[in-house]
Amino acid sequence: MVAGQIRSGRSARPGAAAVAPGTPDEVVVIGRGPIATSVASAWDGNVRTLDEVPEQNPQDALAGATVVVLVAHSGDLVAAVVKGRREREAAVVAHTQRVLGAARAVGARHVVAVGSAVVHGAWTDRPQIYDADPLPRTDDAARDGLVGDLLAVEAVLERGGRRRSPLVTVLRPAAVVGPGVDTFVTRHFEAPRLLTVRGAVRPWQFVHVDDLAAAVRFAVDHALAGVLTVGAPDVLDPAQVEAASGMRRVELAAATAFGTAERLHRVGVLPAPASELAFVVYPWTVATDRLRAAGWEPRWSSAACLDVLLEGVQGRVAVAGRRVGTRDAATLGAAGAAVALIGTAAVWRQARARRRG
Repeated sequence: MVAGQIRSGRSARPGAAAVAPGTPDEVVVIGRGPIATSVASAWDGNVRTLDEVPEQNPQDALAGATVVVLVAHSGDLVAAVVKGRREREAAVVAHTQRVLGAARAVGARHVVAVGSAVVHGAWTDRPQIYDADPLPRTDDAARDGLVGDLLAVEAVLERGGRRRSPLVTVLRPAAVVGPGVDTFVTRHFEAPRLLTVRGAVRPWQFVHVDDLAAAVRFAVDHALAGVLTVGAPDVLDPAQVEAASGMRRVELAAATAFGTAERLHRVGVLPAPASELAFVVYPWTVATDRLRAAGWEPRWSSAACLDVLLEGVQGRVAVAGRRVGTRDAATLGAAGAAVALIGTAAVWRQARARRRG
């Protein structure tokens, strides 16, 4: 697969059984969490789900599959496996290799991976992301967490996609929202304030999990290969987001925000690496140019997605991405530390002061 290119048509595979026109696909969806569940529901029948492909006889798990969907982005922050980066990356690479190898062994015609546009990075003046945009070079710190996992998956698929079959497609959605979706972006809206970084304007674009699932189905039905970005057609400016959420923003210097996030992650308070803070304070919107040119249209706008997100986080309070109880939330309010990162530090300072007193 060459990033950004899309090739159409269903090419024959040496030794593979021919699929008669009109024969329903047998689909296997691999992955855990709300995104995988929604993707599986995009097919009316002939769909199986697996948490993962086993190490022993992986082709048996995919027997009969004509389409294999690997959901690399689970949309479930709580279920994220806690491992060291290198151990986790090795496991991700090995599993993706098994999926691709087993799909090829059973004669599947199409492999689709669901990742995220976070692989393109986010920074102060990040331009809109197009399908054909190359991935930026990332430093070692930026490859930790979700970004590193998805880059590892894509590296395996990029090598595998150079072969004639199966077709390989990677979907890179904007921030995903929907029932059960729990990410560092959704938790940003559980904080008492919207954190912003001085000198950066953060536009917001979302994609509903049902639209993402429909995009996966559309790519399969239209035999689209390559990289496809997926997002709602509209982008919200910060004022629109503040008005819709009823949340006020607080502005910090980038060094303060990222420095505090790094320290909190190091001691286990921040559930995601400090580098992922970039995706809630800097832009990363997508064009969805090739999917829409092929005829796909999302049903949900970013504005409607934001409503879904806000309804889903109602009653929850997250500090630095870590959910806290009502007592801690009250302490935050009393301390006047409404912003996520600095709020956590304030709670700790108050607790130490009480112990000393």
